[in-house]
Amino acid sequence: MTAAPIPAPGLEQLLTLATPADTCRGMFFNGLFEAVLALGGEEARRKCFVAAGEKRFVDFFSYPVTDLLKAVFTAAELLGPTQGGRDAVLRLLGRRATEDFLQSTVGKTMVALAGDDPQRLLASFPNSFRVSLSYGERTVERLGEKEARMKVRRDFMPLEYNLGVLTAAMDRSTARELVVEGHRLAPLDVDYHFRWS
Repeated sequence: MTAAPIPAPGLEQLLTLATPADTCRGMFFNGLFEAVLALGGEEARRKCFVAAGEKRFVDFFSYPVTDLLKAVFTAAELLGPTQGGRDAVLRLLGRRATEDFLQSTVGKTMVALAGDDPQRLLASFPNSFRVSLSYGERTVERLGEKEARMKVRRDFMPLEYNLGVLTAAMDRSTARELVVEGHRLAPLDVDYHFRWS
């Protein structure tokens, strides 16, 4: 008998689990607002900006992840009906977060060091997350020549958002027919499984 799947935490639960020390870089807010503007127009962007606290975000300053979560959940709700549903929007926003990170100095350095080798790129993920986020632990385990797992503990972003982040990063590699799947172990703990050809 298999265990029942662990439900994804909703916004309210995530907000109660986060502490003031849990922060992320301003570039993720700015990229989110730009993506929402392109997908849903100025009114949708304004609503996400209000949800995030209506402050100016400097790319490399750190801000509470709770503010980003409020904006992300608002964007998914607003854009879901026209963009293929909530999960599709979360993936799009995750992809945008990766694009913004890869344009940063740290992101460019990561790509330069890892090159286009999938395993080397995966191995660089824990450090890349560490410089962007104050919270969570991430470890990468090689499972074979074209397979790996990343164990993510105490991460607040929705699973679908992270699938967008990870897929966009791996798209920079030589990996073909990439499949990334998430398996939730606890409200904030997910294992991401990668395989490719």
